[in-house]
Amino acid sequence: MVLRMQSLTPPRRVSVDGPIIVGAGPSGLAVAASLGEEGMPFLMVEREDCIASLWQKRTYDRVKLHLPKHFCELPRMPFPDHYPEYPTRRQFIDYLVDYATKFDIKPEFNTTVLSAHYDNTSGLWHAQATSTGGDQMEYIGRWLVVATGENAVNVVPDIPGLGGFCGEVTHVSHYKSGEPYHGKRVLVVGCGNSGMEVSLDLCDNGAHPFMVVRDAMHVIPREVLGKSTFELAMLLLAWLPLWLVDKIMIFLAWLVLGDLDKLGIHRPAVGPLTLKHTLGRAPVLDTGALARIRCGQITVVPGITRFTNSDAVLSDGTTVHVDAVILATGYRSNVPQWLRATDFFGKDGYPKTEFPNGWKGQFGLYSVGFARRGLSGAAADAVHIAKDLCQVWKEESRPTKKAGRPCYRRSISVVL
Repeated sequence: MVLRMQSLTPPRRVSVDGPIIVGAGPSGLAVAASLGEEGMPFLMVEREDCIASLWQKRTYDRVKLHLPKHFCELPRMPFPDHYPEYPTRRQFIDYLVDYATKFDIKPEFNTTVLSAHYDNTSGLWHAQATSTGGDQMEYIGRWLVVATGENAVNVVPDIPGLGGFCGEVTHVSHYKSGEPYHGKRVLVVGCGNSGMEVSLDLCDNGAHPFMVVRDAMHVIPREVLGKSTFELAMLLLAWLPLWLVDKIMIFLAWLVLGDLDKLGIHRPAVGPLTLKHTLGRAPVLDTGALARIRCGQITVVPGITRFTNSDAVLSDGTTVHVDAVILATGYRSNVPQWLRATDFFGKDGYPKTEFPNGWKGQFGLYSVGFARRGLSGAAADAVHIAKDLCQVWKEESRPTKKAGRPCYRRSISVVL
């Protein structure tokens, strides 16, 4: 037995001149770029060894942006002209890497923030962090930007018997392609965009997926007459009330996709845009899965009661034999695990104040990427945050100029 002694060395204290940005995903990058262009220093910490780890490490190969690219670009840098309307996973990662390079964003990688709190006496934020090598740090600064996002932690449901199932069980964050599942019967738990696309990918690779549809959900076509359904909805909202646009979207979905009740998919009583605005539940954009359901290549099944060692027992009493289970059950925020003594975030890890005002809290606390509005919402919040921070910072000190261009690198000092 090996005994591990806790280090008696106190953490290295680091004073940060600008904001401490926690998270190097698209949201954090957007804030950093917007600050940098104004010359304001910052420090960004990231628990993984790369930017946008969700996209680089936890997305499947065939994934594409669900919305047209102009709704997904980050501030101050559009997508390349040669990119398709719906960029691929690889293209989006390349875009983010180029974005970080262009704005000289260099996070402190492999650094996990364990806790952060505001000290009323000093008027400063204290963020305790650890590196993968075991080094302990305490970052101290006037501002804290929470950019860990909505998808920080996998959601794994507690289904009776799942631990005793003899087949492979994996979360969708570890799924890359359906190739290893060729010829297998696979239960996909979850019917959101990920569940639909994974089921379609399994079909393309010769597997037989069973997709669990437990609750009512909206499925709408990604495009109508070559026009993005989302873009059409945004145009209509500029002229019509939300309830009417909801009815138009439902009618268009019925017109293009037909009656989904026959397929075991039921629509909620609340409209798709209302659900998105109130609960953050995005409608599913069909990219071909419904056609596979109609021809029997994807089997829709109801909720799961329990697992045996080789079967799934469904809520209607039937039993399905499967070889593997993929949990397309989504993600959640991890903010309540590390952000202390603030009521700005609720227990669910989201700001209590709704969009578009959920980006700013008290005492120099900011949040980005929690608006439930995708990349466009994160980009809008990032611009607001940078403008607010820079206004205060410029009133107190003028940025250092360097050869006609503002210096926007990190500015930190180590306090022994």
